[in-house]
Amino acid sequence: MAKDYYETLGVKQTSSDDEIKKAYRKLAMKYHPDKNPGDKKAEAKFREITEAYEVLLDAQKRAAYDRYGHAAFSQQQQQGGGAHPGFSGGFGGSFADIIDEMFGGAFNGSGQANHGGADVRYNLDITLEEAFKGKNATVKFTTMVGCTSCKSSGGEAGSRPTNCSACHGRGKTRYQQGFFTIERPCTTCGGAGQVIAKPCRPCNGSGRVRKEKNLEVKIPAGVEEGTRIRVTHEGEAGLRGASSGDLYVFLNIKQHPLFKRQAADILCKVPIQMTTAVLGGEIEVPTIDGSQASVKIPAGTQPGQQFRLKSKGMSILRATGRGDMIIEAKVETPVSLSKKQRELMEEFAQIGKGEKNSPESSGFFAKIKDLF
Repeated sequence: MAKDYYETLGVKQTSSDDEIKKAYRKLAMKYHPDKNPGDKKAEAKFREITEAYEVLLDAQKRAAYDRYGHAAFSQQQQQGGGAHPGFSGGFGGSFADIIDEMFGGAFNGSGQANHGGADVRYNLDITLEEAFKGKNATVKFTTMVGCTSCKSSGGEAGSRPTNCSACHGRGKTRYQQGFFTIERPCTTCGGAGQVIAKPCRPCNGSGRVRKEKNLEVKIPAGVEEGTRIRVTHEGEAGLRGASSGDLYVFLNIKQHPLFKRQAADILCKVPIQMTTAVLGGEIEVPTIDGSQASVKIPAGTQPGQQFRLKSKGMSILRATGRGDMIIEAKVETPVSLSKKQRELMEEFAQIGKGEKNSPESSGFFAKIKDLF
């Protein structure tokens, strides 16, 4: 009796397509013939899991299988000469992901070995003021750079690379494993297609050495947290003159002691004396550009009340405008009162009873009285 497809992949009947893909990749990595050369049991297991995968990942085939089981395909098996309708003997695009995982992305889209350098990530901390103004930042990091002794060729002066005798310059070898035709990077030349008789000593024939790089990176005005700046061809150098990777600078904006960024706007919570909030007045506040701005505080200002200063916020990336600055009033309750101040406050409390001076608190307690 044919084994249940769900049991074959180790998934449940309610499993999603992503869960089925994940289970298949894990098993395919384990039983692929290239991982188990000459193992007929592994080869049979690989065919078995691939057959289950191609049925369960197809919505129509899966529905038919859930309803009728293996009988759903028995008639087609007889008409098609024994081959399972969902198993063609090849693996198509769905198997490409597994090949990449097994060989570490050793080939590019054309099947040639890829010797380009890796990308480099650099995390850079900047202040909010620097994000506002922009700056030229110097980044220092250690990576692989082209060898100056051999000019990235990998060979000593006067020596020239020759075609690899194992792969005849193709950079890859092909062999038959059961019903599979497998291509892999040539182990003799590392997939380069060429070998160097006299390798350069400083770089051991790789055409690159490890060194610290100092680069100046332009940070534009208006950048936000997590902005990624790409510097092309400044990453890791490739093998023997192959293309270099890119440098990616990720920006982290430090927390500011006064300002809080809200997209292009800036929020600033400003303590205001109770007398200023009651009587009204004018205050000076700092802005992100280093200047001072005057803010009129109307009489009767409440805690949390906000005032907007147009075009006093952050720079906008790749634009000439600026956001706004939002001033939020933090009305400060007086402390450490003198005897005279306390007497005046008590006098104010006596003559200030009623809804006119404190309408919100009076209204609140009136609602409680009505409620209970």
